[in-house]
Amino acid sequence: MTQINQPNKFYVTTPIYYINDRPHVGHAYSTIAADTLARYWRKKLGEENVMFSTGIDENSKKTIEAAELADKSIVDYTDEMAGVWKKTWDALGLSYDDFIRTSEPRHKAAVEDMLTKIEQANDISKGYYEGPYCYRCEQFYRDDELVDGNCPVHKKPIEIVKEENYFFDLPKYAEQVKTAILREELEILPLSRRNEVLAFIDRGLEKISISRANQDIGLELPFDRTQKIYVWVEALINYLTVTGYPDNSYENWWENVTHIVGKDIIKFHCIIWPAMLLSAGLQLPKRIFAHGFFTLDGEKISKSTGNTIDPVELSNQYGNDALRYYLLREIPFGSDGDFSQARFKVIYDSELSNGLGNLVQRVAVMTSKYCDGNYTLGDYPERREVDMALTSCAFDRALEAIFDAVRSSNQKIEEAKPWELAKTDPDAVAELLNGLITGIHWISSNLEPFLPDTANKVQAIFKDGRVDASVGILFPRID
Repeated sequence: MTQINQPNKFYVTTPIYYINDRPHVGHAYSTIAADTLARYWRKKLGEENVMFSTGIDENSKKTIEAAELADKSIVDYTDEMAGVWKKTWDALGLSYDDFIRTSEPRHKAAVEDMLTKIEQANDISKGYYEGPYCYRCEQFYRDDELVDGNCPVHKKPIEIVKEENYFFDLPKYAEQVKTAILREELEILPLSRRNEVLAFIDRGLEKISISRANQDIGLELPFDRTQKIYVWVEALINYLTVTGYPDNSYENWWENVTHIVGKDIIKFHCIIWPAMLLSAGLQLPKRIFAHGFFTLDGEKISKSTGNTIDPVELSNQYGNDALRYYLLREIPFGSDGDFSQARFKVIYDSELSNGLGNLVQRVAVMTSKYCDGNYTLGDYPERREVDMALTSCAFDRALEAIFDAVRSSNQKIEEAKPWELAKTDPDAVAELLNGLITGIHWISSNLEPFLPDTANKVQAIFKDGRVDASVGILFPRID
């Protein structure tokens, strides 16, 4: 993977999520990954130079259906669900800087400005559309994308939609988008997704419908108030809205933006979105990373199928940091993975409780016992594996490097047997413990983006040359 060179600023986004139901662990996966990158770059660049945005997409037919089902007005329903999603992210300790709602006036202003630029570039024309459409995806499909006539994502029948609306000339920008990808001016990660996008472009692009003639929710086209903007078209613009667009200051953030998305929406983000930006005369995003799907018992976790897991319930049981660790460590970012509560328990016990937690507790107790709680930090060998892995979104490899140090430290304790060495050579024990605490400082420093609460606790235990064992157990046993 291409690594991120150190920028002056860093901007990371999640998708904005549909609000026809509550957040599930798949949404948490994307948002925790973005949070981890934000925390990493804040440490490198400072708080003021990093922005992390997430939010909700309210202008969807799904919103109307969910509001009707809840017997609420659209305004009441969207306000309630915005609160639910923010409360969930706050409960998980996520450090987002902006929570965007597509009903906000600032978003309408950004959308109108961008679509006006696209219309003025003569890239929008009126015509008739007829073809397969999945309301669950809010997406048109080509016939060759269907699976046995069904939506390839939801495996359910699609509808044939026919109406007069406005079209964006996507084929006009096919070669420019392809060239930008090949030159890595627009980086698409992982490589498998990049290849998938390039293959889709090579199959040939068609003009895409960007409006709806018969829709009760959404923003109006700035050049035809009788039609609403297709939800995906205006939703993508949220990434600019958060930067303050159309003010020119958006460029300060846009040069180093990373979009975190699911692999099912790469066509929108990696083809349609860059083409829209080119049409409007705006910069391309720097990087788009598409992660894989979770499965639960072999089925994709999805609100529409009712196959979901509440991340707050998992956090209440194991803690926020344990949830972060399992999601980022167990499932390589970019690949599909199966979520297993049994596996979660095994990872918690073996790597967090018996691994990191045991290391910190043993060293703190032995330092208090054999060195009166005093220690001196030494030099730790420079290791770049974490930076190299993390800056390319290889969260699992970064955590593997950190926990290699945890394992080697625990092994060193078993081999040196400080409880026996203390009887004959107190100086050797002090040297051993100083080395172990130096390693723990390296571990906790590198864990800050991944396990922020745990890193803070470890740093509170080993602070200013003194051990404070009163902080408590990092990862208590869970029966």
